[in-house]
Amino acid sequence: MRYPKRSQYKYAKSRYRVRNWAEYEAGLKQRGDLTVWLSDAALDAWRAPASGKPGGQRTYADLAIEAALTIGMVFHLPLRQTEGFLRSLAQLLELDLPIPDHTTLSRRLRKLGEIQFRRLPTDRPIHLLIDSTGLRIHVGHMRKPPKNRAWRKLHLAVDADSGEIVASDLTPRRTHDCTPVPGLLEQIGDPVAAISADGAYDSKAVYEAAHERGEGRRVRVLIPPGRNAQLSPKPSTALQERNRNIRSIRELGRRRWHTRSGYSTRSLVENTVFRYKTIIGRSMRSRTFDGQRVEVQLASKILNTMTRLGMPDGYRVA
Repeated sequence: MRYPKRSQYKYAKSRYRVRNWAEYEAGLKQRGDLTVWLSDAALDAWRAPASGKPGGQRTYADLAIEAALTIGMVFHLPLRQTEGFLRSLAQLLELDLPIPDHTTLSRRLRKLGEIQFRRLPTDRPIHLLIDSTGLRIHVGHMRKPPKNRAWRKLHLAVDADSGEIVASDLTPRRTHDCTPVPGLLEQIGDPVAAISADGAYDSKAVYEAAHERGEGRRVRVLIPPGRNAQLSPKPSTALQERNRNIRSIRELGRRRWHTRSGYSTRSLVENTVFRYKTIIGRSMRSRTFDGQRVEVQLASKILNTMTRLGMPDGYRVA
């Protein structure tokens, strides 16, 4: 019996090779580097300034809480082990530095607010890739987890060129994928040239939000419409992009449209989702919604740091 060739399979898995293996391997090694340094500016900002109000004053600034939580998430340490790690680190460095205990870390996590992503500066319009995934919620001390385990939906917006996460949001599980898109676009200060997302984002609200984000420029929206999608007879300026996608798919076919339009680059955001669940984890530790939102923002910031250390430059070989 002769087996079919690899190219004869309907959905054959492609094989890739990495061009910059030496640089990528060096970046992977740096991710596990235990070298930790504290600048004078960080030491000065470690303690919280006096608020000027009567009552108890905060001992630790937000910088100290964020640094402790970041170390715990990178090395997958529970809060008590994170506290012990920081105390031993301060002892080795011979620093008279107050270390927040695990209860303070848990309490201050949900009060950190919005965490700014440090991105590489750019003056060019960016191509956004948007996708969502589910993250499990901590169920507490239950002997048997429930069958329908509660989870949250994580939404990520990734820069197609740099691979960095530029915006993130966390919503309840029943929220439609298209609902948080306007909020994601508001988090981005750079001009947007194009937006790519899967068919779950094919809604009027997404096209209108992309049109408003263009500020007079045309924003290319690459979202595959449904199989039986019909042209809008009197489309608005925003929905003209949807009609354009429908006409192109009818003319080229879906597979050729994916390649010709640049929609195939959307796989990069799926790769980011895979990296998130592999490096950070598939579940969240915090039990409150505010704490969970801060947790995913910290995780996105950590992934951006690892992205800047080095990413593979792969090419298809078969």
